[in-house]
Amino acid sequence: MSLDASQRRALLRHPLGWIACGFGSGLSPVAPGTAGSLVALLPWLALRELPLPWIVVALAAAFALGVVACDWAVRRLWISDPGAVVWDEFVGQWIALSPLLFVSRDAWWILCGFVLFRIFDIAKPWPVSWADRKIAGGFGVMLDDAIAGIYAALALLALQRLL
Repeated sequence: MSLDASQRRALLRHPLGWIACGFGSGLSPVAPGTAGSLVALLPWLALRELPLPWIVVALAAAFALGVVACDWAVRRLWISDPGAVVWDEFVGQWIALSPLLFVSRDAWWILCGFVLFRIFDIAKPWPVSWADRKIAGGFGVMLDDAIAGIYAALALLALQRLL
């Protein structure tokens, strides 16, 4: 469901809206989740340079901030999981790429992590689908993508082991 002009303005007028819509990437007219996941790669390149404990703190803080921002957007837009809200894709994508902190940083593996996350986020295997349907508000918006990110991270690790 695409947003009308007043809903887009509401998101862009508030700092939590900017965060929730991935700094505007979620307002893409085509595949906003994929656009958000793609834009999430840029901060990942900086995030991955931090020491591991700081990355863990940053991921936890980004998840917590996402719960607040996504909850604000859900309440403001009156939509349970607005397509324009893509901060959950940012965090899910970062979780999916976390195995690359310990192994290859090649662009090929980043692309694999991106594709794997999009597959798990779209296909929504259990418990991703359960979280998507049963958990409401900002926490629900964030949780299903975090689980999809964990699935993608595990698949990325398995793929790296195989190759």
